[in-house]
This record gives sequence, C-alpha cells and structure tokens, in this order.
Amino acid sequence: MKIAIITDQHFGARKGSKLFHAYFQQFYDEVFFPTLENEGITTVVDMGDTFDNRRGIDFWALDWAKENYYNRLQEMGVTVHTIIGNHTAYYKNTNDINAIGLLLKEYKNVICYNKVTEVTLGNLKTLFIPWINQENEKETYETIEKTVCPCAMGHLELRGFNANRYVVMDHGAESDAYSKFTNVFSGHYHTRSQKENIRYLGNPYELYWSDVDDPRGFHIFDTETLEVTPVNNPFKMFYTIYYEDTPFQLLNASEYHNRIVKVIVRKKSDPVAFEKFIDKLYKANVHELKVVENFDFGGVYDTEEFEGQESEDTISILNRYIDSAEVSLDKSLIKELLRTVYVEACEVD
Repeated sequence: MKIAIITDQHFGARKGSKLFHAYFQQFYDEVFFPTLENEGITTVVDMGDTFDNRRGIDFWALDWAKENYYNRLQEMGVTVHTIIGNHTAYYKNTNDINAIGLLLKEYKNVICYNKVTEVTLGNLKTLFIPWINQENEKETYETIEKTVCPCAMGHLELRGFNANRYVVMDHGAESDAYSKFTNVFSGHYHTRSQKENIRYLGNPYELYWSDVDDPRGFHIFDTETLEVTPVNNPFKMFYTIYYEDTPFQLLNASEYHNRIVKVIVRKKSDPVAFEKFIDKLYKANVHELKVVENFDFGGVYDTEEFEGQESEDTISILNRYIDSAEVSLDKSLIKELLRTVYVEACEVD
C-alpha cells in the first residue's frame, strides 16, 4: 500500500498572505493532487503543523484551506491521518485543544491524533507521536518503550538535526528512545535530513529566505517495501540572482512574476546597463525586489560567507550572534529563549 506523507503545511502562514497561498495552490494543483491520482493513493498522513498560528486562525486562510485542500481530499475519498504539532496545539502543555479538532469537524475523512496512538496503515503497524509536552510526556515514552510497531511517525523536536540549512538544533530530546524502530519519520524541522533510522521529511514549499534552493515537497511511502520516495516541489517563491555585468538581454524575467527576488551585485561596471537589468525585473511584476551591493569592495562579493549569511533568517542570525558572544551563560538556553520570544512575536497581529 502506498501512502502520502506531508508535514508542516502551515496554512495561514505569513499572516494569511494571498501571495503565498497562491504559491501553495500551485503546488497542490500541479504536484500533490495529480500525484495522488496517478499513484492511486487514498491515505495521507499529515505529521503536524497543518495550520500556522496556534492561537488563532485567519478566516480567509481557513476558507482557502477547506476550499482548495480538504474539500478536494474529501471528494477524492482520501483518508487524512493528522498528527498534532506544536503550531496546531493551543496550549504549550497539552494537545487537547487543537486547530484540527476544532476547525475540521465536518470532515469525516480527517482523523485527529492528539496523543500517542498505534495505527495500522495497510499491513504496517505504525506509532503516531504528536507533539510531546508536559502532560503527555510520560505516557508517550512509556508507549514508545513497549510498542512493537516497527515504524513511527510524529512531530518530534530532536537534538542534533538541522532546523534549516544553517542551524543544527543543540537542544531538544535525545534520539536514543527511537532506535528500536526501523523507520522514524518526523515533521517540525522544515529542511530534509536523516541520521540512521530517523528522517525529517521537510515541508512542502518555501516560506522564508532560509528555504531558498532547499528541496521541498512531500513523500510517498510504501508500507510493504518500506521504500520512501520524495516528490519534489518544482516551484519557488524566493530567487537569488547574482549580477556580474550580466547583459539585461539575457535575462528571462518571466519566472520572477509575483516572486520575491534578491539581486546580489558581484560586479557592476556600467550603472546604466545595471538599471536596465533591474528595470526588466520590475516590468516582470516581481512581488518584492531587494538589491544588495557592497561599495567597500567595488560592488564585488567574493566570499561564500556573505552569500550564506545574506540568506539567513532571523533565528539563524540570532543563533550565530550568540555563538560568537563571550558569555558565561548556557548558550543553548539563550537560543531557546530568543527562539520562543521570536515565535511569540510573529504570532502577534
């Protein structure tokens, strides 16, 4: 039996941005749903963070999610097993009140898991592990210890895995408890990574600059052979263009329509030619354009360090600053505190 695994869809992201949801819809209409139909898939496992804001919902985004995602799955006869993640649980110490249970009651094909549960997918016994918190931690680890399920799927925060291409999480739970499973699949971190039997599958699409050029999409899992096949999302939201006296005539700007573009100037000998290059991007109706120049070096960037840092998100920049600071405090605790404050700030309207 083949099933689809998707995670961290974050409906309502970027404060319910219509730009981003149009970008999401391109993925669903042209990649996700056609793949389900072509493969005859009737079971989807959603490993958490289906909605973006744990404290509220943008009504437009909720209507969009129902119209463009849940209604279509219902019409196709697809069963959706949804595991609660930290963004879909209202409280931090319990999963009982969650977005899935409250917002999607009319969908009989959507099953919500707010506590650790053994589920059979095809002939494969699988342990679903929602977000682990103060209330369910003891029960969760006791169940993990005694289960005979060879496979686990959840929304886990484990130490030593990449949160994005630039940051490796130095806090979170140890992965030792999961060594008994043949396969462990998890959401939560948005970039793909794997260590031994544990695989973070990553989210379906780019949400921030730190996601640029990082593979996104979903996965097909064969419950008989245990084969995992990534299905990549070919569509991008963020583009980096390196300008090195590039003739504007060679620029195909059509792909940047309604996209977010950053032009990094490595060499600019002719300001007029450069303006024509930039004007061509504006005529393509880019949604947002940022030009980065370094006049101290004559407009030339010759270090990889700059390029990497320029693509970092806020959390990455904060973590790098803390790592370089000479303080006697536990840096991992400072990082976690700043990350929590940042997330809370993003959730404030």
